[in-house]
Amino acid sequence: MSEAVKPRFFKEMTVGEAIGLHPEAGLVFSSYHLGGCSHCSINELETIEQVCMGYGVEVDVLLDSLNNLLEDGE
Repeated sequence: MSEAVKPRFFKEMTVGEAIGLHPEAGLVFSSYHLGGCSHCSINELETIEQVCMGYGVEVDVLLDSLNNLLEDGE
């Protein structure tokens, strides 16, 4: 019997997919000043990695924060 695969955020995921995976993902993005202001909007079609590269955010740090959302629900 195989163990169910838990959903995870990953760098190739689009911002739109991330927001669809967890309702609070948008709050995590805005806590890193990504998409939270009118002058720093992010495109839902960009990947998490692309957004991080564009704004100088460490992708692994953001992914840890996003994946913590999924662990908090367990």
